[in-house]
Amino acid sequence: MGLQSVFGLQNRTALVTGSSRGIGAAIAEGLAGAGARVILHGVKPGATAAVKRRIVESGGTALELSGELSERGAGRDLIERAEAVAPVDILVINASAQINAVLSEMTTDDLAFQLAVNFGSTVDMLQAVLPRMAARKWGRVVSIGSVNQLRPKGVVTAYAATKAAQHNLIQSQARDYARDNVLLNTLAPGLIDTDRNAHGRDEDPEGWANYVQTLNWMGRAGRPEEMVGAAIFLSSEACSFMTGESIFMTGGY
Repeated sequence: MGLQSVFGLQNRTALVTGSSRGIGAAIAEGLAGAGARVILHGVKPGATAAVKRRIVESGGTALELSGELSERGAGRDLIERAEAVAPVDILVINASAQINAVLSEMTTDDLAFQLAVNFGSTVDMLQAVLPRMAARKWGRVVSIGSVNQLRPKGVVTAYAATKAAQHNLIQSQARDYARDNVLLNTLAPGLIDTDRNAHGRDEDPEGWANYVQTLNWMGRAGRPEEMVGAAIFLSSEACSFMTGESIFMTGGY
């Protein structure tokens, strides 16, 4: 059995939420490189233009959709619009909101926003896409979780809780859809060097260096492109006997 038949994504369509930058952009480009037609998603129109350009220049195919996932029903609407383009074979749930605050300082609005984006929109998308995948007898859902779903830090209390809930949802649906060849798994990164962390890295380079050196066994932050291999695996035939699981990409902890 050749690598293309195991890992290749030719004739598959992948929707990657939050793919204008960081991990989402890297995964979108990786899936396109493996042969998938990729539907990019950003909050605002045009947000994914640079990612689309890189994919097309590399010989891939990409389309763009936009939408604010904190709005009620936005996740379902995104799936409906994507399905109007092509059947969604692969859904990568990457878009998320992270507002740092310990429990005593968390505001009601900050909690509500993170719940809406990280959990509410996930429920919406799964309700809309899973029955379609089941009817077609093939589907892959890759939820981008976090090491915090297992080992939460106090400063990301709400974010960590939503990621734990998100994986719980993935597990429950993995059980329900396993016999339809619709497989749902979580890819859980540790600290990744993206623009989400740019403020702390740029404002205090020495403090950042000291922090990452003690954070994991490798003594560094990960890079977005280091998440791509696992994402392709979870999106392909290679994971045909795996569902409801988490892959932790943390540098060792």
